[in-house]
Amino acid sequence: MMDLTLFESESRPLSGVEYLALGSVVLRQFATSNEAEILNAIKVVENVAPFRHMITPGGFRMSAAMTNCGSFGWVSERSGYRYDAMNRETGKPWPPMPDVFLKLAHDAAAEAGFADFIPDGCLINCYEPGAKLSLHQDKDEQDKTQPIVSVSLGLPAVFLFGCERRDERPQRIPLTHGDVVVWGGLSRLSYHGVMPLKDGSHPLTGAYRMNLTFRRAR
Repeated sequence: MMDLTLFESESRPLSGVEYLALGSVVLRQFATSNEAEILNAIKVVENVAPFRHMITPGGFRMSAAMTNCGSFGWVSERSGYRYDAMNRETGKPWPPMPDVFLKLAHDAAAEAGFADFIPDGCLINCYEPGAKLSLHQDKDEQDKTQPIVSVSLGLPAVFLFGCERRDERPQRIPLTHGDVVVWGGLSRLSYHGVMPLKDGSHPLTGAYRMNLTFRRAR
């Protein structure tokens, strides 16, 4: 079982702001003050729109389970990637974005220097040990002047953050429960991903890592 203090020995502060590149920061422990409310809100969303493993256009099953909330949800199918107002699994709109999500995304973006960010979609990823996220760009959004806000909850993970070219070696950034990464501006189209999640147990999420990724899709 993973020791949850694993990343605390790294040469980084346990709280505060870390700058990754122009337009990108890590806000350490930013989401811990109302963690219980955030996790309860995830359960509310899940009850309406259950997690599922989406299929890539190439026919591969994504290793992290996903769901969405807000006006638009990000989906991956054999036909391609897109934002959709409807959850095709239920035939209904995605559940509304909880107020606690909106405030968290707005406040984190403002702390990172992006004022007035109001997301219209939140992709929720559920990682279990072994799950990962390959290097990619978030480029399906129409308005790329708006940042991406990514919230880590539960098991620690290693976040990969690179440049606008896939072949450039990315930074490896340890993330623990409550850390928030914000990127926009000159970093908006940076390649990023998550290394395979290691075994462990977290007091609030058990053997899982939850990730909220807020976007302005339209």
